[in-house]
Amino acid sequence: MTLTTKQYTRLKEQFEALADPVKAIKMSAYMKNHFAFYGIPAPERRKQYAAIIKDAKKVKHIDWELLDLAWKQPPREWHYFVCDYLIRLKALVTIDDLPKLDHFIRTQQWWDSIDQLDEIYGELVSRYPELKQLMLTFSKEPYFWIRRLAINHQSSFKENTDTHLLSQIIIANRRSQEFFINKAIGWALRDYSKTNPLWVSDFILTYNKQLSSLSIREASKYL
Repeated sequence: MTLTTKQYTRLKEQFEALADPVKAIKMSAYMKNHFAFYGIPAPERRKQYAAIIKDAKKVKHIDWELLDLAWKQPPREWHYFVCDYLIRLKALVTIDDLPKLDHFIRTQQWWDSIDQLDEIYGELVSRYPELKQLMLTFSKEPYFWIRRLAINHQSSFKENTDTHLLSQIIIANRRSQEFFINKAIGWALRDYSKTNPLWVSDFILTYNKQLSSLSIREASKYL
Protein backbone atom coordinates (compact mmCIF):
# COMPACT_ATOMS: atom_id res chain seq x y z
CA MET A 1 0.00 0.00 0.00
CA THR A 2 1.46 3.36 -1.03
CA LEU A 3 1.69 6.33 1.32
CA THR A 4 -0.99 8.08 -0.72
CA THR A 5 -3.37 5.16 -0.33
CA LYS A 6 -2.62 4.87 3.37
CA GLN A 7 -3.27 8.56 4.01
CA TYR A 8 -6.45 8.55 1.96
CA THR A 9 -7.80 5.40 3.61
CA ARG A 10 -7.01 6.66 7.09
CA LEU A 11 -8.57 10.06 6.47
CA LYS A 12 -11.67 8.45 4.99
CA GLU A 13 -12.05 6.34 8.13
CA GLN A 14 -11.66 9.43 10.32
CA PHE A 15 -14.20 11.42 8.32
CA GLU A 16 -16.73 8.59 8.38
CA ALA A 17 -16.28 8.12 12.13
CA LEU A 18 -17.11 11.78 12.72
CA ALA A 19 -20.03 11.94 10.31
CA ASP A 20 -23.13 13.65 11.73
CA PRO A 21 -26.20 13.19 9.49
CA VAL A 22 -28.11 16.03 11.16
CA LYS A 23 -25.31 18.54 10.68
CA ALA A 24 -24.69 17.20 7.19
CA ILE A 25 -28.22 18.12 6.12
CA LYS A 26 -27.83 21.65 7.48
CA MET A 27 -24.40 22.14 5.90
CA SER A 28 -25.63 20.91 2.55
CA ALA A 29 -28.65 23.21 2.72
CA TYR A 30 -26.36 26.18 3.42
CA MET A 31 -24.61 25.38 0.14
CA LYS A 32 -27.96 25.20 -1.68
CA ASN A 33 -27.69 21.40 -1.72
CA HIS A 34 -24.97 21.46 -4.36
CA PHE A 35 -22.80 19.10 -2.30
CA ALA A 36 -23.10 16.24 0.15
CA PHE A 37 -21.40 16.62 3.54
CA TYR A 38 -20.22 14.35 6.31
CA GLY A 39 -21.37 17.04 8.72
CA ILE A 40 -17.99 17.74 10.36
CA PRO A 41 -17.35 21.26 11.75
CA ALA A 42 -14.30 23.00 10.30
CA PRO A 43 -12.07 22.89 13.43
CA GLU A 44 -12.61 19.15 13.89
CA ARG A 45 -12.25 18.51 10.18
CA ARG A 46 -8.88 20.27 10.01
CA LYS A 47 -7.58 18.25 12.96
CA GLN A 48 -8.05 15.06 10.98
CA TYR A 49 -5.61 16.01 8.25
CA ALA A 50 -3.26 18.35 10.10
CA ALA A 51 -0.57 15.65 10.24
CA ILE A 52 -0.82 15.00 6.50
CA ILE A 53 -0.20 18.66 5.74
CA LYS A 54 2.57 18.89 8.33
CA ASP A 55 4.37 15.91 6.82
CA ALA A 56 4.01 17.31 3.30
CA LYS A 57 5.51 20.62 4.40
CA LYS A 58 8.36 18.82 6.13
CA VAL A 59 9.38 16.91 3.01
CA LYS A 60 8.47 19.85 0.76
CA HIS A 61 6.36 17.75 -1.55
CA ILE A 62 2.81 18.14 -2.85
CA ASP A 63 1.05 14.80 -3.27
CA TRP A 64 -1.06 15.59 -6.34
CA GLU A 65 -2.26 12.00 -6.52
CA LEU A 66 -3.76 12.33 -3.04
CA LEU A 67 -5.36 15.66 -3.92
CA ASP A 68 -6.87 14.29 -7.13
CA LEU A 69 -8.26 11.31 -5.24
CA ALA A 70 -9.73 13.55 -2.55
CA TRP A 71 -11.27 15.91 -5.11
CA LYS A 72 -13.18 13.06 -6.74
CA GLN A 73 -15.04 12.25 -3.51
CA PRO A 74 -18.60 13.62 -3.20
CA PRO A 75 -18.53 14.88 0.43
CA ARG A 76 -17.52 18.53 0.52
CA GLU A 77 -15.08 18.00 3.39
CA TRP A 78 -12.71 16.36 0.89
CA HIS A 79 -12.69 19.45 -1.28
CA TYR A 80 -11.99 21.61 1.77
CA PHE A 81 -9.06 19.33 2.55
CA VAL A 82 -7.61 19.96 -0.91
CA CYS A 83 -8.02 23.72 -0.52
CA ASP A 84 -6.45 23.76 2.96
CA TYR A 85 -3.59 21.55 1.77
CA LEU A 86 -2.77 23.78 -1.21
CA ILE A 87 -2.99 26.99 0.80
CA ARG A 88 -0.59 25.65 3.42
CA LEU A 89 1.81 24.47 0.73
CA LYS A 90 1.28 27.32 -1.74
CA ALA A 91 4.97 28.24 -1.63
CA LEU A 92 5.69 24.88 -3.28
CA VAL A 93 3.21 25.37 -6.13
CA THR A 94 4.91 26.47 -9.35
CA ILE A 95 3.85 27.66 -12.78
CA ASP A 96 4.30 24.09 -14.01
CA ASP A 97 1.43 23.02 -11.76
CA LEU A 98 -1.15 25.16 -13.57
CA PRO A 99 -2.60 22.22 -15.53
CA LYS A 100 -3.21 20.38 -12.26
CA LEU A 101 -4.81 23.43 -10.65
CA ASP A 102 -6.98 24.03 -13.69
CA HIS A 103 -8.86 20.80 -13.03
CA PHE A 104 -9.73 21.94 -9.51
CA ILE A 105 -10.99 25.40 -10.46
CA ARG A 106 -13.22 24.02 -13.21
CA THR A 107 -14.91 21.25 -11.23
CA GLN A 108 -16.75 20.93 -7.90
CA GLN A 109 -16.97 24.71 -7.66
CA TRP A 110 -18.97 27.08 -5.49
CA TRP A 111 -18.00 30.27 -3.67
CA ASP A 112 -16.60 28.44 -0.66
CA SER A 113 -13.90 26.66 -2.67
CA ILE A 114 -13.09 29.15 -5.42
CA ASP A 115 -12.54 31.83 -2.78
CA GLN A 116 -9.80 29.67 -1.29
CA LEU A 117 -8.18 28.57 -4.53
CA ASP A 118 -7.88 32.17 -5.72
CA GLU A 119 -5.21 32.58 -3.03
CA ILE A 120 -3.06 30.00 -4.82
CA TYR A 121 -3.33 31.92 -8.07
CA GLY A 122 -2.55 35.15 -6.27
CA GLU A 123 0.63 33.56 -4.96
CA LEU A 124 1.59 32.41 -8.45
CA VAL A 125 0.91 35.80 -10.05
CA SER A 126 3.08 37.48 -7.43
CA ARG A 127 5.97 35.16 -8.35
CA TYR A 128 5.31 34.93 -12.08
CA PRO A 129 4.12 38.34 -13.35
CA GLU A 130 3.61 36.86 -16.82
CA LEU A 131 0.52 35.14 -15.39
CA LYS A 132 -1.28 38.48 -15.29
CA GLN A 133 -2.25 37.76 -18.89
CA LEU A 134 -3.82 34.51 -17.72
CA MET A 135 -5.89 36.47 -15.21
CA LEU A 136 -7.13 38.71 -18.02
CA THR A 137 -8.09 35.62 -19.98
CA PHE A 138 -9.81 34.20 -16.91
CA SER A 139 -11.75 37.46 -16.52
CA LYS A 140 -13.57 36.71 -19.79
CA GLU A 141 -14.21 33.01 -19.21
CA PRO A 142 -17.75 31.68 -19.79
CA TYR A 143 -17.55 29.81 -16.46
CA PHE A 144 -18.25 32.57 -13.95
CA TRP A 145 -16.37 30.94 -11.07
CA ILE A 146 -13.17 31.38 -13.09
CA ARG A 147 -14.04 35.05 -13.57
CA ARG A 148 -14.61 35.38 -9.84
CA LEU A 149 -11.15 33.94 -9.20
CA ALA A 150 -9.61 36.51 -11.54
CA ILE A 151 -11.46 39.35 -9.82
CA ASN A 152 -10.37 38.32 -6.33
CA HIS A 153 -6.87 36.92 -6.87
CA GLN A 154 -5.24 40.20 -5.70
CA SER A 155 -7.38 40.58 -2.57
CA SER A 156 -4.41 40.21 -0.22
CA PHE A 157 -1.93 42.25 -2.27
CA LYS A 158 -2.57 45.61 -0.55
CA GLU A 159 0.06 48.13 -1.74
CA ASN A 160 1.33 45.57 -4.27
CA THR A 161 -2.00 45.53 -6.10
CA ASP A 162 -1.71 46.06 -9.84
CA THR A 163 -4.49 48.62 -10.22
CA HIS A 164 -4.35 48.53 -14.01
CA LEU A 165 -4.95 44.78 -13.94
CA LEU A 166 -7.67 45.10 -11.31
CA SER A 167 -9.37 47.78 -13.38
CA GLN A 168 -9.21 45.73 -16.59
CA ILE A 169 -10.66 42.66 -14.91
CA ILE A 170 -13.52 44.54 -13.28
CA ILE A 171 -14.32 46.48 -16.46
CA ALA A 172 -14.60 43.17 -18.31
CA ASN A 173 -17.29 42.11 -15.80
CA ARG A 174 -18.93 45.40 -14.92
CA ARG A 175 -22.21 44.68 -16.71
CA SER A 176 -22.62 41.18 -15.32
CA GLN A 177 -26.01 40.05 -14.07
CA GLU A 178 -24.44 37.27 -12.01
CA PHE A 179 -24.76 37.82 -8.25
CA PHE A 180 -21.48 36.09 -7.42
CA ILE A 181 -19.58 38.23 -9.92
CA ASN A 182 -21.06 41.50 -8.72
CA LYS A 183 -20.38 40.50 -5.12
CA ALA A 184 -16.77 39.68 -6.01
CA ILE A 185 -16.28 43.05 -7.71
CA GLY A 186 -17.52 44.78 -4.59
CA TRP A 187 -15.27 42.73 -2.33
CA ALA A 188 -12.19 43.27 -4.50
CA LEU A 189 -12.71 47.03 -4.44
CA ARG A 190 -13.56 47.00 -0.74
CA ASP A 191 -10.36 45.12 0.11
CA TYR A 192 -8.25 47.54 -1.90
CA SER A 193 -10.04 50.54 -0.38
CA LYS A 194 -8.30 49.73 2.90
CA THR A 195 -5.01 50.50 1.14
CA ASN A 196 -5.99 53.13 -1.41
CA PRO A 197 -9.45 54.58 -0.73
CA LEU A 198 -8.94 57.44 -3.18
CA TRP A 199 -8.33 55.10 -6.10
CA VAL A 200 -11.43 53.06 -5.27
CA SER A 201 -13.55 56.19 -4.85
CA ASP A 202 -12.42 57.46 -8.24
CA PHE A 203 -13.10 54.09 -9.84
CA ILE A 204 -16.64 53.95 -8.43
CA LEU A 205 -17.27 57.52 -9.57
CA THR A 206 -16.07 56.72 -13.07
CA TYR A 207 -18.06 53.52 -13.48
CA ASN A 208 -21.00 54.07 -11.13
CA LYS A 209 -23.54 53.84 -13.95
CA GLN A 210 -22.10 50.54 -15.15
CA LEU A 211 -21.45 48.77 -11.85
CA SER A 212 -24.29 47.01 -10.06
CA SER A 213 -25.72 48.54 -6.90
CA LEU A 214 -24.46 45.46 -5.04
CA SER A 215 -20.88 46.05 -6.23
CA ILE A 216 -21.01 49.72 -5.28
CA ARG A 217 -22.52 49.00 -1.88
CA GLU A 218 -19.86 46.42 -1.02
CA ALA A 219 -17.04 48.56 -2.42
CA SER A 220 -18.12 51.61 -0.42
CA LYS A 221 -18.22 49.89 2.96
CA TYR A 222 -14.99 51.48 4.25
CA LEU A 223 -15.04 54.70 2.26
